[in-house]
Amino acid sequence: MSRGPGLGSSGDLTPARRWGVGLAAAGATLALIAVALALWAVWSYQGPGPKAPKGGSTTVILRHGAGLTEIASALERAHVVRSSPVFMAVAQLTGAARELKAGEYAVASRASMARILDDIRNGRVVRHQLTVPEGFTAEMAAELLSATPLLSGAAPQAPEGAIEPDTYQYELGDDRAAVLKRMMDARDQMLATLWSRRQPGLPFASPEEALTLASIVEKETGVAGERPRIAAVFVNRLRSGMRLESDPTVIYGLSGGRSLGRGLKLSELATPTPYNTYLVNGLPPTPISNPGRAALAAVLDPPKSTELYFVADGSGGHVFASTFEAHRRNVAAWRAVEKSRAAVGLAGPVVAAK
Repeated sequence: MSRGPGLGSSGDLTPARRWGVGLAAAGATLALIAVALALWAVWSYQGPGPKAPKGGSTTVILRHGAGLTEIASALERAHVVRSSPVFMAVAQLTGAARELKAGEYAVASRASMARILDDIRNGRVVRHQLTVPEGFTAEMAAELLSATPLLSGAAPQAPEGAIEPDTYQYELGDDRAAVLKRMMDARDQMLATLWSRRQPGLPFASPEEALTLASIVEKETGVAGERPRIAAVFVNRLRSGMRLESDPTVIYGLSGGRSLGRGLKLSELATPTPYNTYLVNGLPPTPISNPGRAALAAVLDPPKSTELYFVADGSGGHVFASTFEAHRRNVAAWRAVEKSRAAVGLAGPVVAAK
């Protein structure tokens, strides 16, 4: 009987045949390993990432100038990706390696590597918020910027009234001066828009004068619905040549707009400053705060009225009058409220009978 090719006398594989079979087996094993590695890489990229050590997300800060290796290492150290080599490989294969953005990122717990890479490639950084309240002075706004630790650089002080009170977004490391410029640009746009829609025949000649009156209206009331009515009172006073006699202007002349923590004294009402509208005619030389859109809109489109006076009503708002006689009665009622409150304060808290 003839022997088959590659068989020895006993039917065993020849050395060459055994070598070929071994190579095939090794190749199959390597192929399986390659498939397994590929599947692991795909799972690492698209599957759920690590759970956040604390809370629902992990903050990662990528510095400006960081290269791909540093970025991948930072992500792995923060435990938001499992493998920095896989992250680097995918970033290079997808072309994202040269498009990664520096900044502060909030990586959600178990976020996939694909999501993380996409966020960093598109610069979806954390956006913080800073709010300038209506009626803040320029000095207060500068202090707010200085006290915001995530910003950088010095905080210059804007001219009074040059900021639009609003909520502004910023990123970690943004320059304080640049944030302030955005606030001022927003004010310029707001003022130009509202000035273009102003009511005809108003007793001021420029947007700056309207802004000054709006700053007074802003400080006169904390009740939003009263702004148009108070604006109308001051417009009527300017038209009739009466002095504005606004307490907040006196306070600004004394303290730069800082609260005195008490009512004004008669001696303070008689203290001459450029801002004391009990003593000077017309508007003060500059705004006394940064008024919001509502106060400026009220000044530029006040309701028609004959009212010339207002005084506190004891509930946080004001009572209005068109004549001095009616105003005197309202003032008397307010003095009675003040007297009653003082008496309660001297006697201590009221205790209900049991």
